[in-house]
Amino acid sequence: MTYTPSPFFKRPALLLMLVGSMFAFALPQCAFAQSRIKDLVQIEGVRDNQLIGYGLVVGLPGTGDGLRNSPFTRQSIEAMLERMGINTREQNLQTKNVAAVMVTASLPAFSTQGSRVDISVSAFGDAKSLEGGTLLVTPLMGADGQVYAVAQGQVTVGGFTASGGSGSSVSRGVSTNGRIANGALIEREIRFDLAGQTELRMALRNPDFTTARRIASAINSNLGLVAASVDNPSTVVLSKPIGYPGDMVSLIGRIERLNVTPDLGAKIVVDEASGIVVMGDNVRVSTVAIAQGNLTVSVQENPVVSQPGPLSSGQTTVAPQSNVKVDEDKGDLAIVRGGVPLRNLVEGLNSLGVNPRDLIQILQALKASGALQADIEVM
Repeated sequence: MTYTPSPFFKRPALLLMLVGSMFAFALPQCAFAQSRIKDLVQIEGVRDNQLIGYGLVVGLPGTGDGLRNSPFTRQSIEAMLERMGINTREQNLQTKNVAAVMVTASLPAFSTQGSRVDISVSAFGDAKSLEGGTLLVTPLMGADGQVYAVAQGQVTVGGFTASGGSGSSVSRGVSTNGRIANGALIEREIRFDLAGQTELRMALRNPDFTTARRIASAINSNLGLVAASVDNPSTVVLSKPIGYPGDMVSLIGRIERLNVTPDLGAKIVVDEASGIVVMGDNVRVSTVAIAQGNLTVSVQENPVVSQPGPLSSGQTTVAPQSNVKVDEDKGDLAIVRGGVPLRNLVEGLNSLGVNPRDLIQILQALKASGALQADIEVM
């Protein structure tokens, strides 16, 4: 039995045209990325609080602070031992197993007393490494000077440092920074009556007039009444409607899952150090002609040995010979059509065969000429 292909498949151009048409109808004409309101805004009062403390890490294998160069470590050890009934004020302490550290943590919103949070530990003196050390009880204070948590535990270090007797050393990562998972116990809560509020402000992570208006419209449409209003491009005011059956917590839980299409301004972010260029979807250019070429100058040194003749009193010499070559890339003009989407703009620039460094220069030149309708932010 032989298979005879259909005449339809003998015409590849017609087949490709049909497949392309099928994909064109299958794909949406406009694909807009939507985000939840909870991912676009921050609720007033629902935020973390920074904590900081000073403590001691003990049990280090000779990699701690030198007490002669770190007087604060010595004073901390003496004060700690005095609280335990041991007097070492006039003694010559030589230990290198202790290091003074700064302890930082982030206290999440609505954290309850008795719950735990992660902490970061960083050497404060001239310690070589915190690996193998244990943090002693360290109070963590807020900006108001009140103690909100107490930290203690085994320090976990990601980096290491190894040295030999001849002065050579190998290091990876940072061995003077560490973490303690669930290392701080919360002792004081930050009270905030969210449920009893009748009005709250929602701060946009990326301020924009259009996005703020869309958020307010989505909330009002879902509730069927006016409960949200735009105060400014970065703030949407949410008011609990009169007669709403729930409190503010239930209202936030209802609206935070609504999808909104954020509107972003035309912006280009450039990192000249690494050559990274990030362009937003709304970046547009006017019709321009671009020529790009590179001038390369190479110098090659070829030493030439000069030998004296037989029975002569001359000496062998080496004379330098330089070859200078200049190469200039062909810089044909390329047309970049105006008002095109980002994909066409990228294709037009790629057609020039430019590298990221040259692309940065081209974008800055387009901005200077007024043909680029976007802001350029250089990191």
